[in-house]
Amino acid sequence: MPASLSDDERQGLCLLGSTGSIGTQTLEVARLFPERLSVRALTAHSNVELLARQALAFRPECVAIGDAAQEGRLREALAGTGIRVLAGAEGLCEAATLDGVDTVLTAVVGFAGLQPTLAAIEAGKKIALANKETLVVAGALVAERLEATGGTLIPVDSEHSAIFQCLVGEPRHAVETLILTASGGPFRTRPAETFDAVTRDEALCHPNWSMGAKITIDSATMMNKGLEVIEARWVFGVERARIRVLVHPQSIIHSMVAFTDGSVKAQLGVPDMKVPIQYALTFPDRWPAPHPRLDWSELRRLDFEEPDLDKFPCLRLAFEALERGGTAPAVLNAANEAAVALFLRERIRFVDIPRLIERALGELAETPPQLSFETLVDADARTRRLVKELHGVGTH
Repeated sequence: MPASLSDDERQGLCLLGSTGSIGTQTLEVARLFPERLSVRALTAHSNVELLARQALAFRPECVAIGDAAQEGRLREALAGTGIRVLAGAEGLCEAATLDGVDTVLTAVVGFAGLQPTLAAIEAGKKIALANKETLVVAGALVAERLEATGGTLIPVDSEHSAIFQCLVGEPRHAVETLILTASGGPFRTRPAETFDAVTRDEALCHPNWSMGAKITIDSATMMNKGLEVIEARWVFGVERARIRVLVHPQSIIHSMVAFTDGSVKAQLGVPDMKVPIQYALTFPDRWPAPHPRLDWSELRRLDFEEPDLDKFPCLRLAFEALERGGTAPAVLNAANEAAVALFLRERIRFVDIPRLIERALGELAETPPQLSFETLVDADARTRRLVKELHGVGTH
């Protein structure tokens, strides 16, 4: 067990998105190491009840609620505790730049994670990134800010964590291919001609992982793997041609790296996000923890197959958006977020998700001379409006 440290010596943690799947698992990890990790700030979008319970349990310096309309309820729940309450995008950015915070783990779902992540980079915080959309939308911008500030970004996604671990101690010029593994989701073996009958509940039933609703739908469409390809391009500085996706139904090998001498490194483990979460917080150390272990006596086979881009067009669209560059990845992400939200509300069919994304890319993707945060915000907003208008559900 690590030695106990003083409050000033413990790693100060800001958790953006504490009430979601990654956020709650991060707090489970923090509970294992109270002598090494200090939760200084917590944020959520709108789940006041859970955020308040977390704040009472961990006693951070401040909490922030993204939905400013919920600020009053949160203040009431934490009255008398001495915990500062912040709200809105400004509140998230203030929490992410708080003095005493060393590491910002960004588990906010979607585009909303970009602004506080950029603020944290500017403030010199270490970034543990679980929000893939930040790099999908603004990979070049984030990479530029990291280089300018000398910042550190460690991926939390299981696939990118696996690649990160495989690259430790390896010269980058020796890397031949990054191989992202994919479970294939719940519909890997389901005939494509039946996809128009896929229900919300069926799409939310992942065979291996326990995740939030949005990322579970992304797994069902395989958009999550497309987003991860774009993320990998920026995390590891590798061009698209050297990134490969391979379907691996067991989700035991989380990803691999092939090297120029013909050798391949793979990182293996049970499907449990607490392991990559902890690694991002403790790198370069590994702290002993009671996370589940592989049972080698039960592991009989590891299967692999190429992804079917006709059956899962979202993956193809992500590849195309990465190659087009400009605002295309931002449009891809916004259209996907808007379409998935409609599907979760049962306003569109499963097969409409890629159709809406393709339409948005065709109408809105641009290659401006220079990408800025404002350009990306505008592309995001215009894309969301288009997706809603295409299905007559209004713009509010």
